[in-house]
Amino acid sequence: MAMEAAEIERLIREAFPEAKVTITDLAGDGNHYAAEVIDESFRGKNRVQQQRAVYAALKGKMDGPAGELHALALTTKVPE
Repeated sequence: MAMEAAEIERLIREAFPEAKVTITDLAGDGNHYAAEVIDESFRGKNRVQQQRAVYAALKGKMDGPAGELHALALTTKVPE
């Protein structure tokens, strides 16, 4: 089952309400996305910690072969 970009953004915004979030559908199939999340809460955290926090916000949507989201190329940053 494919997942809409708006749903990915909604889940991320629930966890990071002040973040700048950009979602791009890479293949046009609703399964392969890129996301850029820029949020102050990432300050002082390494990249792995930042990305784990975003994946946790997706609430299992990427878990296992039956996950709704197949691939997410994730970029996280602290605001400049």
